[in-house]
Amino acid sequence: MSAGAAGLRAAVLGTGSWGTTFGAVLADAGCEVALWGRDAATCEAITQEHRNERYLPGIDLPEGMTASTDARAVLDGADLVAIAIPSQSVRATLEPLREHFPAGAVAVSLMKGVELATDRRMSQVVAEALGLPAEQVAVVSGPNLAREIAERQPTATVVASTSPETAALVARACASAYFRPYTNDDVVGVELCGAVKNVIALAVGISQGRGLGYNTMATVITRGLVEISRLGLALGAQPATFPGLAGLGDLMATCASPDSRNHSLGVHLGRGMTLAEALEATGGTAEGVKSSRSVLELARSVGVEMPITAAVVQVLHEGLPVEELAPLLLSRPHKAERV
Repeated sequence: MSAGAAGLRAAVLGTGSWGTTFGAVLADAGCEVALWGRDAATCEAITQEHRNERYLPGIDLPEGMTASTDARAVLDGADLVAIAIPSQSVRATLEPLREHFPAGAVAVSLMKGVELATDRRMSQVVAEALGLPAEQVAVVSGPNLAREIAERQPTATVVASTSPETAALVARACASAYFRPYTNDDVVGVELCGAVKNVIALAVGISQGRGLGYNTMATVITRGLVEISRLGLALGAQPATFPGLAGLGDLMATCASPDSRNHSLGVHLGRGMTLAEALEATGGTAEGVKSSRSVLELARSVGVEMPITAAVVQVLHEGLPVEELAPLLLSRPHKAERV
């Protein structure tokens, strides 16, 4: 237990794998933690049995952590509110809770996506839906595979906010012996890394599902980082973010791990499943499926070419056969390598 977090009350909206895991992180760091979810049985199991067998089978959760379907009760008196719900549902879920959001509380976005139709990053959606200034919002991103963290394996993450005080508060609330937060003021870069890496992981998964090897994986990851960097720089991100934990670190973990839903879904597609079949086989939310289109729209709006992202969109949403993905990735004009 961290003495620095003692006395802080934290609410977590979402009882999926990442929401439950981050709630456990906060509890282990010394916070009083309550989760909100829609499924009463899941909430009861978290509170009474200290388990979430649907999303984290076999994992023992902190005994003091509770969960409820009553969002107002969960939010009451919270110092920080972590939000871990599907990115395309954020606005609709949060707007009805706006009047119940605790005055002065920090909102922490755990989502990695870009909103369809608006091309807004998740911190922007959270701020708009809850009526908060940017300095009252933070984002957490990095190589954060939920299962490994729930098992208390050592990892580091990035807490980004335009306010150093807000970032420091969130970092203090989640720091523990196995979870090491670093603060950052590059919210744009951190969020774009988190959103686009899911799309690149889909491309890697599709390639591996087709039986392609490590050369292809390395190529897609490396050129994927270039796409992330170009988009981020065009939108004002800081160059130092991309080779860091939120950039390369998260990209590597998501593209390589079988615990990554985006990677796993890509593998299923590469092996011949339809998108509907792959989504069912993967379970949970693979954010890259929907965010791929909004990321591509955002890139086009600022004149940035993203060939890997465009190819993934074609496979997922425009009927491109998966066997044509790899040749499409290498069909670019010959030129010198540039980042």
